[in-house]
Amino acid sequence: MTVHPIAGYDKEIYVKPTLKNPQIVVGDFTYIADSDFESHVTHLYPWNEDKLIIGKFCQIAAGVEFVMNGANHQMNAVSTFPFYTLAGWNMAPPAKKDLPLKGDTVIGNDVWIGQNAVILPGVHIGDGAIVGANAVVGSDVEPYTIVAGNPAQFIRNRFDDELVQILLQWKWWDKPVEEINELIPILTNSDLEFVKSRVKELSVSKP
Repeated sequence: MTVHPIAGYDKEIYVKPTLKNPQIVVGDFTYIADSDFESHVTHLYPWNEDKLIIGKFCQIAAGVEFVMNGANHQMNAVSTFPFYTLAGWNMAPPAKKDLPLKGDTVIGNDVWIGQNAVILPGVHIGDGAIVGANAVVGSDVEPYTIVAGNPAQFIRNRFDDELVQILLQWKWWDKPVEEINELIPILTNSDLEFVKSRVKELSVSKP
């Protein structure tokens, strides 16, 4: 896969071929409006064993930050100061049970994350969701919903329940590239009733 999807423009990259950190897993064709994705992933330390997992065909705008579990401090003691991470202090690392570790951060497929949004540790964002610019996402986001604000709040569903279920079962992002190319007239069609009927037909003919 090429790194630069736009010829002659180096401020947008497909993320997957640039990755070096094994704690970051990103699917095919997900891109970011920048030349260095890993600089947008902060506080990702190997001793926490957390991962950032992002699906296929996601669109990540400039300035987005994925804050990982290493940003969290011990909160069940008198001080939150991380003595154990800094030179000159006599403290062993706290037990993992004493740290507010929230697990992997997981972003689904075909998710659009707007400019300067912040995704906090352990958040799960469902397929087809949209995160508004400058949003701070601290809780899970359902598939095909729109969230915005600080803290991010539900704005609306993108589609009705029937179409959402159809799309989640269809999983167009897992199909071969050649087939996706043929599906573009459906994927970009704003007549949602037409989309429903065509996807149903395709699902019957190609289970």
